[in-house]
Amino acid sequence: MLIIVSHALLRGENEMAVDSPPGAEQRPGRTGLRGFISRRPLVSFFVLANLMSWVAWLPYILSATGLGVLDFTFPSVLGTTQFAGVLPGAYLGPILAAFIVTAVADGREGLRRWIGRMTKWRVSWVWYLVAALGVPAAIIAAALAVSDGDIRLPPVAVLAAYLPGLLIQMVTTGLAEEPGWRDFALPRLQRRFGPLGATAILGPLWGGWHLPLFLSEWGGWPDLTWMRVGEFIAFACVFSVVVTWVFNRTGQSLPLIMLLHVSVNNFMSIAYSDMFPSLATAEQASRVTLLAGATAALLVLVATRGRLGYRPAGEPAPEVTPRS
Repeated sequence: MLIIVSHALLRGENEMAVDSPPGAEQRPGRTGLRGFISRRPLVSFFVLANLMSWVAWLPYILSATGLGVLDFTFPSVLGTTQFAGVLPGAYLGPILAAFIVTAVADGREGLRRWIGRMTKWRVSWVWYLVAALGVPAAIIAAALAVSDGDIRLPPVAVLAAYLPGLLIQMVTTGLAEEPGWRDFALPRLQRRFGPLGATAILGPLWGGWHLPLFLSEWGGWPDLTWMRVGEFIAFACVFSVVVTWVFNRTGQSLPLIMLLHVSVNNFMSIAYSDMFPSLATAEQASRVTLLAGATAALLVLVATRGRLGYRPAGEPAPEVTPRS
């Protein structure tokens, strides 16, 4: 699937090179690496995001926390080695790749637009409720459906930790990933492939970026099955449908997308196992989130008739923003 997606992406950028929108910034005469990045910003972004993250994660994967090739263990912070082992590679991946490619391909104006979406907080409070409460509600509903109603009230300590955990996730996972996947890549992909095509491309690429981490504590190594990896990629694909819809309906507000993304991580890591102890294994939790994501994606697809809130006429291309 990743090979098919990569081929579609390359073909799309080839067509974009000869189908640039009116007024698009042209930078003739560029050669070498800068020239390639300018002509192929999406391919450059995905290659850089994966390369930089995977190289940075290599010590973590090879350490005793992963494959055990190297005889050392990453320090534990807040009960997990992921802060020290995963976070550096996450920050060196999507967000840094997006910054580099935007600076080279689109210059200062491109960076201004990129940062503008990252700071677009002024969105209706309803969307904040959708992102913060809708995700836990969907997961709870899915878990209830497969657990015959077996649910427990979470301890007070879990409730007290929920909001701080959400804030930590916003400045770690959310900030590291979404300025790349949605702020940089999604607008470009939608302009060329439409909302469904863009989501079909971005979903597996987003999920595939995580693949090396399955060989570490993050992915449950050594108790890992191919089924769990496949379910994770499938979840990334179906959840991307919901994320694209929220991105478009909120006027491309990245803080809302970050909140939507980390609401999944936060609920599953803090509250889920206490609320559903009978479904607390990694395999069961994976299937519950996949069921919740697939159900939400289906509802969004039906409600929007596949348009996912996209309005081409009202969305300037990432390479072009008319001056007011």
